[in-house]
Amino acid sequence: MISIMERVATVPPQDGRVDPAALSARIEALQRFADAAEPYLTSPEERLRPARALVERAGQRLALSGEHTVVALAGPTGCGKSSLFNALAGMNLSPVGVRRPTTGQAYACVWGQPAAAGPVLDWLRVPAQHRFARNLEGDQFALRGLVLVDLPDFDSVELDHSAEVDRLLELVDLVVWVVDPQKYADRTLHERALKRFRRHGDVTLVALNQADLLRADELTLLLKDLRRLLNSEGLGDVPAIATSAVDLPAGLGELRAGLADAVSRRQAAVRRLAGDLDLVVEDLADLVGPEAGEDNAGEAVVRELADGLVAVIGVPALSEAVASSYRRRAVAAMEWPPLAWLRRLRVEQLPALAGSAGGGLTTTASRTDASVAQRVTAGLAARAVATQVSRGLPFPWPDAIAAASRSRLYELPDALTAAIMATAPEVRVDRTPTWWRLVGVGQWVLAAAAVIGLAWLAIGWILALVALPMTQPSVGPVPVPALLLIGGLLLGAGTAALVRPAARWAARTAGVRAEHRLRTVISDVGREYVVAPVRTVLRAYAQAREALYAAAGLR
Repeated sequence: MISIMERVATVPPQDGRVDPAALSARIEALQRFADAAEPYLTSPEERLRPARALVERAGQRLALSGEHTVVALAGPTGCGKSSLFNALAGMNLSPVGVRRPTTGQAYACVWGQPAAAGPVLDWLRVPAQHRFARNLEGDQFALRGLVLVDLPDFDSVELDHSAEVDRLLELVDLVVWVVDPQKYADRTLHERALKRFRRHGDVTLVALNQADLLRADELTLLLKDLRRLLNSEGLGDVPAIATSAVDLPAGLGELRAGLADAVSRRQAAVRRLAGDLDLVVEDLADLVGPEAGEDNAGEAVVRELADGLVAVIGVPALSEAVASSYRRRAVAAMEWPPLAWLRRLRVEQLPALAGSAGGGLTTTASRTDASVAQRVTAGLAARAVATQVSRGLPFPWPDAIAAASRSRLYELPDALTAAIMATAPEVRVDRTPTWWRLVGVGQWVLAAAAVIGLAWLAIGWILALVALPMTQPSVGPVPVPALLLIGGLLLGAGTAALVRPAARWAARTAGVRAEHRLRTVISDVGREYVVAPVRTVLRAYAQAREALYAAAGLR
């Protein structure tokens, strides 16, 4: 896609038409850009003032009559603007001479019905006593719809005069810069006035006035030098016409023809606004860069954030506690009773976040709200997210994203604690699985068999001592009591040896399951407290970028 800078660096050809509907859409896009970017700019009033002023000005101008073309005669003191104004009108309307620099009011002449141009003149704030109308007769009919405004001197020493010129130059559709042989190369004129119209070549004319004071060869040299200056300022396509209000009918006719052409096209207003829009977009182009949006903070970023927040909660220790609790309780439930009696039966009582014992979690999470180190760790995790998703974005978006990632940082540890506490019942292993019970019952059966066999043998030995006969059944050569005793002992010990690896495997599985569940909870909290605010800024950036591209005439 062509960049904004490449778009606004290209001035539309003079014979190209500007579609008013497309221009309105671009202006609306500029409004959307301002609305989207404003909350994230450090000095929004200063940075967006030209954009918002243009939106307001364009709305006002486009709502006014499209049948009128507002042309301003602008220039320095003594260049003959008022004389040229009167000559174009064919009437003595605007005062000339020493009185002119003393007034800061503009004069306007309307070609056609003055009432129809009333809203335009009201918008320009031209005083009623300075408004005039020109009858349409002869060659004047070609100028029907022209509103010609004679501005105060732009280099006036009176600040309110200069301010009035600046205000009107923002509003008019087309500007005729009137210069004279003495001041045509004046630095103030070129630096302050002409350069600001570098994007408005198709709505700008330059009149080298008082040309009747020059010889033909001098006029040729001055026009050539004036053209050189205009070229250096990016105004190479601007017509430069030699004029005189006294004795140069050809020049005056050429100027009138140029104005008639602009009036007939009915394009000066929209072209002026399009040029203003290009300038504003060019000034704002540095606020957008590569394409980015909410996808920049996708699930991969959430997982990386969860990796960073794991340390805040101490998930590895918690999952290991769950596994250890599971393993000890499993062994205790399935231990062979004689071995359990030999060792002290102990089920690890793990403090539980929910306040219950057995299979719970350590108190690491319950202390997060008081741990500065954990807050620092959470801050580092949030910063890593901001750095990753804002890579390549222009100012101020990285700062805005970083601020968004930290916007709920002080709530984050408590939120993690609450989430872990709510999840504790899911990861605790305080129930006894069925297979534990079956193995435990089997162990008691084997223990009972061994006890019965031992007791049977003991009774037989006692009876043998008192010479009482007792017949003991046997399985092959092995007596049943001995078989019960030996079988119970061997099978009980063997079963205990077999269930230990199974219990360790099940304990590891329980620990992994607990860790996965805890990471899911941490991801959910991180998504809400860190990623969601970041996505809000990224969404605003995407909207601002799309809007500015649309304002530049790109999609």
